Amino acid sequence: MSDAPLSEARPPLPPFTAETAAQKVRAAENGWNGCNPEKVSLAYTVDSRWRNRNVFFSGRPAIVDFLQVKWAREHEYRLIKELWTFTGNRIAVRFAYEFHDDAGDWFRAYGNENWEFDANGLMQVRHASINDLAIDAVERKFHWDRTGPRPDAHPSLSDLGL
Repeated sequence: MSDAPLSEARPPLPPFTAETAAQKVRAAENGWNGCNPEKVSLAYTVDSRWRNRNVFFSGRPAIVDFLQVKWAREHEYRLIKELWTFTGNRIAVRFAYEFHDDAGDWFRAYGNENWEFDANGLMQVRHASINDLAIDAVERKFHWDRTGPRPDAHPSLSDLGL
């Protein structure tokens, strides 16, 4: 994988500690909750390789295309990520997100991701396994203003029993 110029560095940088891995996870969560495909793509190497469910692709343009389609159909998207484990330049997370489709039907998606970073802190590999569960609107657990990140006081996945 290519190394990004230092101007593209995304601290914290590997090798990760428990503290810096947790910071990286929260930064990723905040970025994805912004639902801005172009901005999110900048956290990845120009040739980043992805597996998302059963879809495989690579490169920032493909990331942007994928996220544009995703967020065009997943309305009121709210995501929580939680650090599972880390070592060196790798981080594993578990996550859940809630959204509704065009028909107004609500879902909670559960998943795990394995991340690998380059020396500049850009993600060069992302493997995501995800399962969707239909939920009633009253079963939603993620409640915060969509215009900003998840508030620090909002419960984590563990706090919510997820």
